[in-house]
Amino acid sequence: MSMSFCLHVSVTLLGSPSRRRAPCRRVCARIGAEKKKRCPPHLPPRVTDTSPSASLWILRSRREEGGGLPRFDTQRSETTSTTPEVNKESLEIIKMSPDSLEEIKTSIAFYKTKHDELIQEQRDTVADRDAQLDMAQKFRQRSKKLLRDLIEGHCSNEEQIGIEKAKVIEMKRTESELTEEIWRVQEALKRQEADIEQQQQQADVFTAAPERPVVFTGSTGSADLAAGAFAMAPRVVYPMEGGSVLVTFEEEVVANKILDIRTHRVSLGPDCRISMEARPVRLMLPSLVEIDTEVSPWHILVSELPAMDTDTLLSKLEIHFSKQRHGGGEVERCELLPDAHSVVIAFLDDRVAKRLTEKEHHEVALPHKKHKVRVTPFFNGKVTNLETKMTVCRRTVLLTGIPDVMEAEVLQDLLEIHFQKGGNGGGEVDHFLYNPPGRRASAVFGGADFKEE
Repeated sequence: MSMSFCLHVSVTLLGSPSRRRAPCRRVCARIGAEKKKRCPPHLPPRVTDTSPSASLWILRSRREEGGGLPRFDTQRSETTSTTPEVNKESLEIIKMSPDSLEEIKTSIAFYKTKHDELIQEQRDTVADRDAQLDMAQKFRQRSKKLLRDLIEGHCSNEEQIGIEKAKVIEMKRTESELTEEIWRVQEALKRQEADIEQQQQQADVFTAAPERPVVFTGSTGSADLAAGAFAMAPRVVYPMEGGSVLVTFEEEVVANKILDIRTHRVSLGPDCRISMEARPVRLMLPSLVEIDTEVSPWHILVSELPAMDTDTLLSKLEIHFSKQRHGGGEVERCELLPDAHSVVIAFLDDRVAKRLTEKEHHEVALPHKKHKVRVTPFFNGKVTNLETKMTVCRRTVLLTGIPDVMEAEVLQDLLEIHFQKGGNGGGEVDHFLYNPPGRRASAVFGGADFKEE
């Protein structure tokens, strides 16, 4: 057995902010005769919330779920009712059973509770959303600050890296300069050690020069000579041209007169006259000579030798110093120094010279007797600096352009007589040297009779 009801409801939605009135809808529900269908066991307990908007939303949700509740359908009322309206809202009940009304009230209360819970959840969700938005805003601000700090830190790091790179480059440059300076100091130290060793070696030997008596003939006084320097008189070999004469006068004034006249005509007889040209004698002399000396490990200097034949002396010395029982060795050459009357002997082995100089005095078998000689180290000299200057002989004049017209001795006497006469601009002659045409000759200049040009 079943019953059908037709419920016309006009509901005011109180929860709406604009308080709009809901239209009248017809709700039709069919409820089965069985009590189980009228009161399903799964219905929730009754609640007291009677909000019309919540009840309408809950009824629609329940209908869509297809549960055991009565089915409602709201629509606009198409009937014209003569029932008076209260505040333009009306509620018309055609037929209704008590059981179904209670069920509807229970459902409405239940869904009101659900509505409240959802509203509360919505509020909580909104609050959580606001909190999340606030937190997101804070995180954005913090991210911006961290990004700004990161950019500033990156710029600072780049600047610091640039500074450090510049420091590294400067340190490398300094290291290179220090390395170069260390290398220079080491090289200078090596040279200094070599000089010390050489000086020590020279200090250990006696001297390379043989003992000879020296007579001092100069005058004492201050000299502008550096330490280790000495003055020496030059000895210059001057090549003469053919058909020339070198005349050295006793006075420099006479030489200047001859040079001033320049061209001279000399009468050699009644029918013979020759002309010649006077020129100054220019010589290139050393103004400064620097010589480095060192002890030669292959040579010895033998001095205190007797006066005898040179070839015999050299052969006896070579035989004596080539024998190992005398401390000698194989001889490369043996040479006489005529200026010092000493002999230089060169060996092939560099250990022989040192062994012989340590003994110093040796007895050499010479013809008819034995003679004691002195053996000292030999110094090699190397010119390290040479400065020259152009000088002019003060009292010497060169006469050129002399033809070969008679014998050389007769022509030399006639020319010397001519330049001794004061009427010819001459004076007292100290030296006179004539070189005929086609011949070669050399003149040796010594002393200090020179002046810079």
